[in-house]
Amino acid sequence: MNPGDADRFVEAAAAYVHIPFCSAVCPYCDFAVVAGQDHVAPRYVGAVCAEVQAADPWRPLEAIFFGGGTPSNVDPALLGRIVEALVARHGITNGAELSLEANPEDFSIERASQLRQIGFNRVSFGAQSFDDTVLASLGRRHLAADIEDSVLAARKAGFDNVSVDLIYGTPGETDQSWGQSLRRAVTVAPDHISCYALTVERGTPLGRAVSAGAEAPDSDVQANRYETADRILTSNGFDRYEVSNWSKPGWECRYNLTVWAQGEFEAYGNGAHGFREGRRYRNVRRIDAYIQRVESGASPRAGHDTVTGWEAELDRLFVGLRRTVGVAEGPGTETFLASAEGKTLVDAGVLGVGDGRIRVTRPLLTDAVHRSLLALDGPIVKVDSDA
Repeated sequence: MNPGDADRFVEAAAAYVHIPFCSAVCPYCDFAVVAGQDHVAPRYVGAVCAEVQAADPWRPLEAIFFGGGTPSNVDPALLGRIVEALVARHGITNGAELSLEANPEDFSIERASQLRQIGFNRVSFGAQSFDDTVLASLGRRHLAADIEDSVLAARKAGFDNVSVDLIYGTPGETDQSWGQSLRRAVTVAPDHISCYALTVERGTPLGRAVSAGAEAPDSDVQANRYETADRILTSNGFDRYEVSNWSKPGWECRYNLTVWAQGEFEAYGNGAHGFREGRRYRNVRRIDAYIQRVESGASPRAGHDTVTGWEAELDRLFVGLRRTVGVAEGPGTETFLASAEGKTLVDAGVLGVGDGRIRVTRPLLTDAVHRSLLALDGPIVKVDSDA
């Protein structure tokens, strides 16, 4: 992906919709999700539609992303109500990306066809692994064969944009099983593959187990697994366009490209985060609190942070340097490259400078780059506070 194609998404308009319902909560998950509350889905969807209808009208959306939770586990007719509300309130561009997350165990050809008729044209499967033993240790409810069946169902239903998510570094996973997962992922012929390191989050069953002495993911092993992923995926025609994301040329996720370009996106549902007009905002996390607030006519916002001036420039670097194309030079890059931390990163080959841009050339060290950015004191040149 060339820089111009990536940077244009700063002008894009997108929307995120959170669907919190799951058949079970995975032990590593710290998202705003619930299990065993499917009966609340109609009321929740009504609240989401009301939140959309109360929003200020905006420009047409280029990308809509339904995340969760497990959107595919909810009645497609309910999801369709939200899509209709978004189109009525904001509009939608021709050829817009309408994406939803799905679990392989509940994605039948019938469900896929219903979702396609509503307008969804991209599906992202939480595959996580093609090793049944690893899947069991992750608390997943599907088998490797279910992943293949779900991708086939999506293709038969007319989804021409299919993504597969994988997790690496699970205790008990081997080099051989990880390599096999990557090769089987390539074999099912998705258009996009994401690979994420297993992380231990406080308050999750996995976090409590590790605190009690269970084996934790090994960071060195995870680094090796990442390099294996990059090698296998790039050799099979996938281009890495962000730290954790690879796609066939032209099949990058437009919603994510909007976020990484510092573009604007609305957010709806409990725990959802959005960015509009220089403000990053977040909704209340608990589903009952969210529903009660919306039904009472109150805002579901839990808070917001103003991102202008120097903060906006830091934010541009923070999200933009996740991309392989990096970011264009500006006041923030000038300050960063003049700092001791920036010079060290350039000398070490972690940051590349050229063609009017800076890039992270060693993606495994992106977090180190982010830490250095956060340590910057301020610009060496004035940044317009209205920028």
